[in-house]
Amino acid sequence: MKKRTEATVATTLALLLAGSVAPCRAQDPGPTPDASQDATQGPPVASPPTSAPSFDTRNLFDTPEDRRTMSAFPKNLGRNFIGVFSGQNLFPFAVGAGATVLASAFDNTTEHALKGSCDTCGQTGSTIGGGTAMIPIVGALFVAGRFAPQGGEFRAATYDFMQAMIVTGAYTELLKYTVKRERPDGSDSLSFPSGHTSVAFSLATVATSHYGWKIGVPAYALATGIGLSRIEQNRHHLSDVIGGAAIGLIVGRTVTRVDGEPASRKRVISLTPASDAHGQGVGLGVSASW
Repeated sequence: MKKRTEATVATTLALLLAGSVAPCRAQDPGPTPDASQDATQGPPVASPPTSAPSFDTRNLFDTPEDRRTMSAFPKNLGRNFIGVFSGQNLFPFAVGAGATVLASAFDNTTEHALKGSCDTCGQTGSTIGGGTAMIPIVGALFVAGRFAPQGGEFRAATYDFMQAMIVTGAYTELLKYTVKRERPDGSDSLSFPSGHTSVAFSLATVATSHYGWKIGVPAYALATGIGLSRIEQNRHHLSDVIGGAAIGLIVGRTVTRVDGEPASRKRVISLTPASDAHGQGVGLGVSASW
């Protein structure tokens, strides 16, 4: 249960009746109270403050119930960039790093076994997993998802697809230009990690999270094929592919977890007219909750 913090500030400005100052409201003259009656009846009881309708800024300060909105897209993107370093990712990161190091011992063996084994397979996988195909596909799904019913799985999944692709692509490029590992074909020094593989696995992870293993199994199979096609095309080492898969898994898990968290509580500021204990004067009550 979320904690609720209630802060109330009340300021009362009293316009008191004194001397020749005109009263705040018209009063009917009445008989002078008897002193004996005052003694027996005691002091007069103050009337409670009259209630008045309050004005609040609910429409101005509301936050969306669902985090997956267009207005929250940049904020969610930042949360996902930071969320990758969550403690929940320590175990998959350790496993991925260990698998990458282990795979490096089989780089040459795998390259000899796969290189040129199926040129059509390699070209197909490289094309499907490339940016020229992935960006339009994910972009079209994202746009279609904005027209889907609120709260639907397709709407949420396509939102997470776009977030995962952006976060994965950014971290992959950062590592490429940091590590600067030479490709097997010697074309450049941007071999580690495999961008095709990292994006494919991040999308497969998001799909599995939203639709379960009935979609996850073929999605991961396709992502694996894309990774192997990069080895067949002599563009990546096995360890590049394993490292890319680990990054994709971590980012996909992070995006679905962070974007799926409940939206923050509504922030409300209310302004309420108030009076003093005797029902006179004019005041203002301010209440803020978040």
